[in-house]
Amino acid sequence: MITSQRRLKSYANLKCRHVKFEVSDHVYLCVIPQKGISVKRHGKKGKLSPRYVGPFEILDRVGSVAYKEDLSFDESLVKILDRKDKVLRNKIISLVKVLWRNNAVEEATWELESDLQWQYPELFE
Repeated sequence: MITSQRRLKSYANLKCRHVKFEVSDHVYLCVIPQKGISVKRHGKKGKLSPRYVGPFEILDRVGSVAYKEDLSFDESLVKILDRKDKVLRNKIISLVKVLWRNNAVEEATWELESDLQWQYPELFE
């Protein structure tokens, strides 16, 4: 049993790499959701949600493997590409296809028109 534990430990150590980051380096953060948790991140849900987000700048080193990062993620609306009404049993929901800054047209998302009217009232005047 000890021999097999040592063998497995040697295999695991081959894949382990120790990375140290310096202040002002840029890193991507892993945001893969745990199994069974459906969290909506960056407009996508489930299998289509991104695995990594970033790059974020490291502001300070707190410990040997702990860092402070600037986690602000500014996503601003560029323009509205399309509109449609989704008909449910007893109500109609207005949706708009939105192009976001730093994204391609293929990554445009459908958002609720009521939410965007509240956030961007100047676009709906």
